[in-house]
Amino acid sequence: MSEQVAVVTGAGAGIGAAIARELSGRGFTVVVSDIDGAGAAATCAGLPGPGWSEALDVTDAAASTRLADAVAERHGRLDVWVSNAGISHMARFVEVTEAELDRTLEVNLKGVFLCGQAAARTMRRLGRGGVIVNTASMAGKQGRVPFLSDYVASKFGVVGLTQAMAYELAADGIRVNCVCPGFVATAMQDRELEWEAELRGATADEVKRMWVADTPMGRLEEPADVARAVAFLVSADAGFITGEALAVNGGAFMD
Repeated sequence: MSEQVAVVTGAGAGIGAAIARELSGRGFTVVVSDIDGAGAAATCAGLPGPGWSEALDVTDAAASTRLADAVAERHGRLDVWVSNAGISHMARFVEVTEAELDRTLEVNLKGVFLCGQAAARTMRRLGRGGVIVNTASMAGKQGRVPFLSDYVASKFGVVGLTQAMAYELAADGIRVNCVCPGFVATAMQDRELEWEAELRGATADEVKRMWVADTPMGRLEEPADVARAVAFLVSADAGFITGEALAVNGGAFMD
């Protein structure tokens, strides 16, 4: 009962799964959540430490609240909540449909908002403080990103929301930060490679080489690179950091 407890959303694969594994390896009991319940269960089964999994649609406020309450009831604490769930698609700005815009904002921004509310209310009720980390993107710091206008809008929103949350929740001992990854080698990125290649009239390998060339450290980012940054933000070493949008992108964008 003394272990710290962390919830990670969108942890069925990719960055979220890497975050879950990293926190588990550092002694957290990890609650692995994803809209894909089977994916969440698979990640949970591979954790080096204790945890449990739950299917979660982050756009469902009641479901997020139920999960936060369940964690508090089961463990008597909720130390960390990582809002990582997100989606993307690619299209030229003038071709993005209203339905696509609504869905991107619903998952990437509204989902972070609702999960943040659920986590903060529970942390406040438990009176122990806590840490919330949101996954934004380097696309949340620059609009110079092709074919991702609705994604850019959602991630700029996450950066601003993170600051607003940090300002209001500091009095409750709750720190809130976000991470801004770059070109991360995940299944989502594989899809984006194909989409961008089609839109550019190029091959996926050509687009990948462009991404690597745009990254001064000379390689695509790995999910573990993001996970280690999250682990830092939830640690005591980051105890006086809140409202920050931490770039984790190998220098692909510097601000």
